[in-house]
Amino acid sequence: MKRGVGIGLVVLLIAALGGLVWWMQGGQEQASNTANSDEKVTLDFWSFWGSETRRPIIEQMISDFNESQDEIFVKHTFIPFGDIWTKELAAVASKNQNAIPDVVVGDINAIKLRGQKQQVEPLNNLVDVNALQGVMHPEAWDAVQYENETYAVPFTMDTRLLFYNKKMLEEAGYTEPPQTWADLTEMSEKITVKQGNTFEKVGFYPLFGVGTDVWLINADGRNYITKDGEVTINTPEDREALEWINEFTDKMGRKEIDAFKAEFGEQQANPFLSEKVAMYVDVATFYTQIRDYGDHLDYGVVPLPEREEGSGHYSWSGGFALEIPKGAKHPKEAATFIEYMAGKEAQMYWAEKNFDQVANQEAGRAVADQLEDKEKEVYEVALTAMENTLLTPVPVEVPDLVSLVSPELEQATLGKKTPEQALQAAEQKVKAAKEGAQ
Repeated sequence: MKRGVGIGLVVLLIAALGGLVWWMQGGQEQASNTANSDEKVTLDFWSFWGSETRRPIIEQMISDFNESQDEIFVKHTFIPFGDIWTKELAAVASKNQNAIPDVVVGDINAIKLRGQKQQVEPLNNLVDVNALQGVMHPEAWDAVQYENETYAVPFTMDTRLLFYNKKMLEEAGYTEPPQTWADLTEMSEKITVKQGNTFEKVGFYPLFGVGTDVWLINADGRNYITKDGEVTINTPEDREALEWINEFTDKMGRKEIDAFKAEFGEQQANPFLSEKVAMYVDVATFYTQIRDYGDHLDYGVVPLPEREEGSGHYSWSGGFALEIPKGAKHPKEAATFIEYMAGKEAQMYWAEKNFDQVANQEAGRAVADQLEDKEKEVYEVALTAMENTLLTPVPVEVPDLVSLVSPELEQATLGKKTPEQALQAAEQKVKAAKEGAQ
C-alpha cells in the first residue's frame, strides 16, 4: 500500500470514529435529558441528626416518605450542629439555587427573625395552615409566625422536668416530691452532706442541668419581652429567683459547688445517675440515660416546682422546626415533605424511637397512650408540663436580646452585682435596643 493512501485511510477512519463519538455523546445527552424529565423531583434535606441513635431514625422516616409517593425523592445531608445554619445562610446569600438546600432543620426560636429577614420561604400558600395549627402546640405554632405568615412547621419541643431520687428523699424523711422552691430548699439542706470542702452528696442546686433563665421563666411564666411587646425583666418575681439561686450558692459555697460540678460527665458520671444528687432538672429524654445507665435507681419525675403555691409550674422549652431556605429550587415539593414529617404518623415514630417530645400534640398524646410503666409515667408528666411551657422566640425588634441579658444575669449569680442591679441594667439595655429599632 502506498504511503499516501494509507494516510488517507487513517484520516477517514479517525473522522468516522470522531463522528461516531460525537453522535454517541449527543445521543446519550439527549437520552439523559429525556430520562431526567421523567425522574422524581429530588430534594436535599439538611439535618444535624448524625448520631448512631438519631440518624437511622430520621433516614427511616425519609425512606418511608420516599416510598409513600412517586413524585418526590428526598436525600439526607448531614451537617454538624455547629455549622448547619451558617452554611444554610451562606447558601441563601449566594442566590445559587443549586447550592441552596430544599429543607433544613431550624432552631424554632430563630424562625420569627429568619422570617423577618426573608431568609426562609413563607408557607401560607404551600401548606394547610389551618390543619397544622389545629394539631400543633400553641407555643410552637406561635414561634413560627411573623406578621400573619407561617415561616416553618414545628417538629420537636423539650420541656424541663425535675427528676428525684425516691430513696434519698425517704432517707431524709420525705415521702412526697417537692412542689415549691421552699420545698427544694428544705429538702436539699436535709439531704446534702459535706465533708470539709467536699460534697459527698447534694440534695439540689438550681443551676445543675439548666441556666438562670429557666428559673426566671419558672418564677412568673413570662419571657423577657411579652407577646404584646412589654419588657418584663426587672420584676419582683425575677429578683426573687436570683436571690433564691444566690442563697443556695452562698450556703453551699461557690468554689465547692464549682469543684463538684467539674466532676460531671455524660452517662455513668452524671451526678443523678451516681446518686450524688437527689434532685436534678433535665428534659424528658434524660429518662433514656437513666434506663441505660441507672437501672438501679428508684426515682420519680414531676413538673418544675413553682415559686410559691399557686404561682404556676412554668417551664422552658427549646425545639426545632422544618424550614425552606429562601430561594430553594423546589418549594412546593419541599412543603409536601414537611407536611408529611409534621403529620401524626411520622411524629409518633420520631417520639417513640427517640423518647422525644414532638410539636404535634395528637401524636404526643397517642404515644403516651401506648407506653407502659416508667416510660408512660415520664412521658405523661412531660405532656402535663408542656401545658405551662414557654418557648423564647428571638424578638425581631431586639435580635441581640440574649447577649444583652445573659452577661447581667451572670454578674448577679457570681455576686458581682445584686439581683436588682443586674436586672435593672438588663432591662435598660433591652428597652434602649427596642426603642432604637423603632
